[in-house]
Amino acid sequence: MNKAFTREPTVDNDEDEAGLPPIPAGGKNYITPQGYARIRSELLQLIDEERPKVVEIVHWAASNGDRSENGDYIYGKKRLREIDRRIRFLTKRMELASVTDPAVHFGSDQVFFGATVTYEDELGNAKTITILGIDESDSLNAQVSWVSPIARALLKSKVGDVVRLQTPAGMQDIEVIQVSYPEKSPD
Repeated sequence: MNKAFTREPTVDNDEDEAGLPPIPAGGKNYITPQGYARIRSELLQLIDEERPKVVEIVHWAASNGDRSENGDYIYGKKRLREIDRRIRFLTKRMELASVTDPAVHFGSDQVFFGATVTYEDELGNAKTITILGIDESDSLNAQVSWVSPIARALLKSKVGDVVRLQTPAGMQDIEVIQVSYPEKSPD
């Protein structure tokens, strides 16, 4: 058979979704209750709203006859595959999620998951970050994943501690200046 007509194996790698790093082997997928709620909301929106609309469009397009040149059908099927892949990805992440409320550490001066930490580098530059889950961190908002190098260096340190951080420029000492957690919300 001519090689031009052989089908390439499809790689179903949901971990590449949204450029998120894979969960460390044997590790937990820590996430805040708010982050879990956002993932759940997106999943339900895809299942209850977006997917049924696309299925309806594909059904209508398929009923029009020739599917090979039907843009609505071709695009709809492609979009359906994207939605299904995202649903599988979100479902897997939710199954592995370990919901951890950072408010339980309110008032503590030690760095744990969910902490907002202000630290100072060797040059006296102060920076503030919040340590969150892999699926909810956003570097543009000074939120880092708990598996990031800076978070790993800071975890379990206390206000006043100097920790060593491996950077591309080499080892650097940083001092923990302040640690805060969100207050418990009244139920």
